[in-house]
Amino acid sequence: MYSGMTEDGTYGGGYGAANEGWLVQSSFTSDELICSWGWDGWPKLNQINFSEDFSQLLNHYNSLIPKVSQISINIEKIQPIVMDSKLKIRYTAELKALRGHYSWMLYNLYGPVPIRLSASEASDPNTKSIPRPTKEWMVTQIIKDYNEAIPDLPKCSELAGSDYGRMTKDACYMGLMKLYMHEKRWTDAIAAGRQLQQLGHSLQPNYKDIFTYANNGSSQEIILAIPCRTDATNTNLWLAHSLPGNYVDPNGLNLTQWGGYKMPWKTYDKFASSDKRLSVLLAKWTTTGGATFDARANNYIGAIPMKYGPDPTAISEQQGTNIVVWRYADALLLLAEAINETQGPVQEAYDLINQVRTRAGVVNYTPGQFNQLQFRNKLMDERLFELWCEGSRREDMIRWGTYIQHAKDEGSVFAKPEFVLYPIPRKAITESNGIIVQNPGY
Repeated sequence: MYSGMTEDGTYGGGYGAANEGWLVQSSFTSDELICSWGWDGWPKLNQINFSEDFSQLLNHYNSLIPKVSQISINIEKIQPIVMDSKLKIRYTAELKALRGHYSWMLYNLYGPVPIRLSASEASDPNTKSIPRPTKEWMVTQIIKDYNEAIPDLPKCSELAGSDYGRMTKDACYMGLMKLYMHEKRWTDAIAAGRQLQQLGHSLQPNYKDIFTYANNGSSQEIILAIPCRTDATNTNLWLAHSLPGNYVDPNGLNLTQWGGYKMPWKTYDKFASSDKRLSVLLAKWTTTGGATFDARANNYIGAIPMKYGPDPTAISEQQGTNIVVWRYADALLLLAEAINETQGPVQEAYDLINQVRTRAGVVNYTPGQFNQLQFRNKLMDERLFELWCEGSRREDMIRWGTYIQHAKDEGSVFAKPEFVLYPIPRKAITESNGIIVQNPGY
């Protein structure tokens, strides 16, 4: 059931690095990425020019709806199996956590959708279609799955190395925090953040090290990751999509480099020049013969979002560097935002954002420096600086009300308010005889 994280091996799907993935789509529909390749879907993503036949927007529904159904079936099927009782309880909790997670992803992208919780209905091909639930029902169900899973899951710190990437209490609290922020339930988000603060997490000293091949389960910062291997379905394709052909690895590794993804200069220029997070966001790099290549001077459309370190064992575009899903810096910034929304920029909110800024090597903010709106704007920028290309930007900008407006400000004549949600696949609507209703605007 964990294969849903990469959409059952779809090339670069889910949290993967290709246009099929929701992580990539988050970056391309926000201010994070543009592409120098010719596919017409890239500008459509940039312009939020959505339609019912934009297949890359539909595939998450096609992948995750059956995954949720299968999890519901498996939760029931596992109960009569004779096995270690503690392990059975944990596996059931993992399945509930995954169902909550996939349901959250579906809700995030499409709004309320008809997920199946009954094993008998989910396993019967003749079961009648069910309509889309209310928003309240789906939010309540996601919360229920996460909360029911938490007591029977280990903490991140308790995972054996062979279990790295499995669902934990920590991941459930992070999922709840994300959902509560989406719903602007600030007090509930703070409560989930407080739980995370008690689970032993801390920021890794060096930002760049978070995304290296060697950082395999040893980080106190990573809350949830996807273990990757070059010889398995889960592989990391990020470097191939991002690195330009003239980039020379300092360790002499022979890398696959297609050089499509770029961060627009307008976005890159928001970073302070001293920001250590620029170490993996390249405006200049070493090329053949040891020369330094200046991307801006050579008319590149943006900086190179390297983000991940290379896998020294890789022989193709498929890398074994683990994909980071959620980490503690994200939780700290969300907690600061929720506190600001309820109390204004109090001391704790400054302390939380300054933890992240201190590691980045940029000047800390001083309590009293900003009013609530100014502090919110600083958090918007800080989440960009810290979390670029990690899949948060779309949901962040929707929460702030800037998602559609950004596309319009960049010249889009296609973006409209309804496009904060993706279209439901026409096939699903047709097969339900219209019981499933399309999202507004399509």
